[in-house]
Amino acid sequence: MRAAVLEAFGAPMPVRELALRDPGEHEVLVRTVAAPFCSTDWLGWRAMRGKRPPVVLGHTALGVVERCDGGGAHAHGRGYGVGDLVVVAGTPQCDECFYCGIGRPDQCARLSDRPEPVVATDPAGRPVRAAGGVGAYAEFVLADRSQVWPVHSSLPADQLSLLGCGITTGHGAIVNVAEVPPGASVVVVGLGHLGLWCVQAARVAGAGRIIGVDLLAERRTTAAGLGATDVVDPTQGDPVEQVRSLTEGRGADVVVEAAGPEQAVQQAVAMSRRAGTVVLTGVQWAEGRISLPQNALAIHGRRILSCQNGQSVMSRDLPRCVELLESGEYDARPIVTARYTLDRINEALYASGEFRDLSGVITSFRQQPPTQE
Repeated sequence: MRAAVLEAFGAPMPVRELALRDPGEHEVLVRTVAAPFCSTDWLGWRAMRGKRPPVVLGHTALGVVERCDGGGAHAHGRGYGVGDLVVVAGTPQCDECFYCGIGRPDQCARLSDRPEPVVATDPAGRPVRAAGGVGAYAEFVLADRSQVWPVHSSLPADQLSLLGCGITTGHGAIVNVAEVPPGASVVVVGLGHLGLWCVQAARVAGAGRIIGVDLLAERRTTAAGLGATDVVDPTQGDPVEQVRSLTEGRGADVVVEAAGPEQAVQQAVAMSRRAGTVVLTGVQWAEGRISLPQNALAIHGRRILSCQNGQSVMSRDLPRCVELLESGEYDARPIVTARYTLDRINEALYASGEFRDLSGVITSFRQQPPTQE
């Protein structure tokens, strides 16, 4: 198969011909149709997320099942077989480990307790790993069946490809983690693709005031079009004080941090009211540390909550997100800002890192014939 391979951190990724190994027991071979380039993959390319080259980046994909154990997965309760459209998600749900057993598949043992799998060898004979157990920037994805979910929709592939990461995480941050009630005030710090899904989920949840915070004017404008009632420019004064002025001086009921840097986390906590809720979704460095005021944590009654994949249960939340997309309550069109071929993977990489794309999506994986003069 052809795949974009991270061979050296910070260097352009070549597209190589890799020898893909055969599917093993419980594995599914998926022909990739669309794969979003996520800021997480840019961080991985920058050596900030613990990746081990050579590795194929891309931690979610939309594709068509080519092979799976036993010829189908219906016997395992997954509801798909050869020829079906599926999402390959970066977060597994094995339904067997301790965390799946307590209803927290966002912490599935397959995610944290196992190394990223070797799925192929490169022309030099080196083993090549798949980021997040997916490795989406390739013609084929070879994934454990715990990461593969059927999708029943005729929406465009580039939009559906966002289901395995941004959509379900943003939806889950609001619905599963913060449990935003109608009328609540919600702040979203960082209006990239994840933050914009949080804005939309807050609107659908009935939040009374939705405040978007971002340095980039175009992202603030997009947020306003997707449901933000107010936007804050951090360059125009202390963003914490701007948020407090919009929330009767108290701070917001719910603050979702969707940016990643330590300062964004500190501001998110400061923007919340006493007895408020703060949801942390962003991670910039895999080994990063955060310093927070002790009173805000121990005395002021805040809930500071973790948000890996929106604490989603994919069997429940993915169909719900598809419904919201199909009804128009969730809108992916402003978030899919560019489409690329696999051969243009480095353009997508740089556009993500330079904040020119919200979600650039790889939609063509086969080599393109030369242009005839």
